[in-house]
Amino acid sequence: MLTLLFPSPSCRPRLPLGGHTGGCSVVAPEGRWRPRRVAGREDQLDGSPPGFGGIPLPRLSGCRVPPSAAASSAGSSFVGAREEAYKRRLMEPPEAALVPFPPGLTPELMPRHVAFIMDGNSRWAKERGLPTSAGHEAGYRSLREIVRLSSYWGIKVLTVFAFSSENWLRPKTEVDFLMRLFEGVIRENLEDFKRQGIRLCIIGDATKLPPSLQKLAMEAAEVTRENAVIELLVAVSYSGRSDIVQACQKIAQRVKDGTLEPADITEAVIEEELVTNCIINSPYPDLLIRTSGELRLSNFLLWQSAYSELYFSKSLWPDFGEAEYVDALSSFQQRQRRFGLRT
Repeated sequence: MLTLLFPSPSCRPRLPLGGHTGGCSVVAPEGRWRPRRVAGREDQLDGSPPGFGGIPLPRLSGCRVPPSAAASSAGSSFVGAREEAYKRRLMEPPEAALVPFPPGLTPELMPRHVAFIMDGNSRWAKERGLPTSAGHEAGYRSLREIVRLSSYWGIKVLTVFAFSSENWLRPKTEVDFLMRLFEGVIRENLEDFKRQGIRLCIIGDATKLPPSLQKLAMEAAEVTRENAVIELLVAVSYSGRSDIVQACQKIAQRVKDGTLEPADITEAVIEEELVTNCIINSPYPDLLIRTSGELRLSNFLLWQSAYSELYFSKSLWPDFGEAEYVDALSSFQQRQRRFGLRT
């Protein structure tokens, strides 16, 4: 049985997107913004819920029928209102209505797709005299927080670079630990993914992964494929160059089979063969963030990030939290995306 080590026995590798209790200060000791729970709010769907990314948000766990429907004597109106309420709740994160939107950010200007190169776990551990595995565990906790915040703030797709094709060259003990960590995290959180609307997709060269991880990744993709709050793509054994090469090989085979003419090869045809074709919303990252102060893409999403806005943070990945995320999003919202046009 796999055991993941955390600082305290109560810290199990779960994604508590909907399980927080209590509250925290709006302003952290460093003066940074922190979300705060709103206490005493009635769980209901009627009234005027706060706006979130231009979409009205439902209250937590309520299915109360709007007054207009409640006043109606027609049974079909009552059932229809409850169905609409249920559909709306499926499309939003469970606690979004309880989390204030970060001051200084504009909901309408939020990126729909954010990608992360999660760099700095080993350096974080080394600075503290800890084993590399402790850095990876701390990095997992940062990812858990970023997924939580992204789902609250209306970001629909989150793609994270967890393990590159070049990382297979690292010491075997570290690689084996990471494979166990990936499998343990997915297994422990699969029910949370299903309940909280997270659609999970593992991308990369799956043939190099342990068979048990391959099987679990396929199972997770299948059981979460109808979820609609946020899409979480985890790149494991991934290479941007290899992704383009395998797409070209598939297209070449279609041409050889006579099912595709060379003149019909377009960008759209290539995109269909990339491993990111599992994305439903916004296949291209609007914002790509790299941590640890490094200023390169490291073979990540080379095709998909052609027009992505780039943001480089000096924070090591385990230190990258909500304040740093707000800084990155604020930088993104101040930019003009022209895509080659004049404004």
